Amino acid sequence: MQCNSCSVAAIKFEIKLEGETNLSVLQIVLDHLKRREIEVVQKKNKLQMTEKGAREFLDFCADLLDLDQAVFRIDQEAWQPLREMSQVFATEWIDEVIKNERLTCHYQPIVDADENIFAYEMLARFQNEDGSMIYPNEIFPAAKTRGRLYALDRVCRMTAVKYAAVLKKEKAFINFIPTSIYSPEFCLRSTISLSQQLGVDPKSLVFEVVETEKVDDLDHLKKILAYYKEKGFDYALDDVGEGYSTIEMLADLRPKYMKLDMQFVQDVSTDPEKQRIADKFLKKALEIGSVPLAEGIETQKDFDWLKQQGYQLFQGYYFGKPAASPLYKKQIEV
Repeated sequence: MQCNSCSVAAIKFEIKLEGETNLSVLQIVLDHLKRREIEVVQKKNKLQMTEKGAREFLDFCADLLDLDQAVFRIDQEAWQPLREMSQVFATEWIDEVIKNERLTCHYQPIVDADENIFAYEMLARFQNEDGSMIYPNEIFPAAKTRGRLYALDRVCRMTAVKYAAVLKKEKAFINFIPTSIYSPEFCLRSTISLSQQLGVDPKSLVFEVVETEKVDDLDHLKKILAYYKEKGFDYALDDVGEGYSTIEMLADLRPKYMKLDMQFVQDVSTDPEKQRIADKFLKKALEIGSVPLAEGIETQKDFDWLKQQGYQLFQGYYFGKPAASPLYKKQIEV
């Protein structure tokens, strides 16, 4: 059984009207919606309705209300200015992408110091109905606007597990957004079940925290990672830079892998400040028993410098761009 957040269920809108102007026309608005046979639940100055009702409400009230005194929210999320509600309607297309699972995964190699392939990062690729690509900088903001981050993150994880099942001995790094998982025991159940069904060894999957530096609720993240560990999976912290300034915080999380943000990797061979950060990161990783991984490598010079410092794993266009099929070379164990 899936929760509404993880599926593409109908969106419930709640609208709150404040101010003398808006409250004075409230009954007019309710009468109009009733004539249009729109079901509305009224609780004082708050109105609850379906998306069809919300569209009708906005059309009717565009010139009637003081928009600065009106807010809305969807499915109990944060309140937003009413004038932004049309953006939720405009991103309706993402529902079909998720429901029809119009995505595939590409494989980007992660290599060791000898350039043997150790793992692949699974990178989602989304398509419109006509087969044209939808870029991540379009789909994730749209999902957030429409309240579909839970559902999008779930379908991405499930698809990545399916694609990981065809690998041989290589590991698969699978991204996830911590804020899209409100209860690991419930939200991750289907992912665990699928991996078992496909016969994927838990130790071959590494769940990678996207935008580690932006995690606000550390306790929530620790709960998610503890659940993954309990089920036998490894996990990685992505995009780590200077934001995680204390060893204590990293020691609490104890990731199997730590990925140095590419902004500190590119041109590191010639940039003293980036070298300072890369060395600091490496020291942290080794102190807490994590495998240091540098991502975003595009040149031989940067690769050589990082390898000489003691980095163990590497990722970037220098070794291979994301591709529809994995490259097969000698595998190694770390």
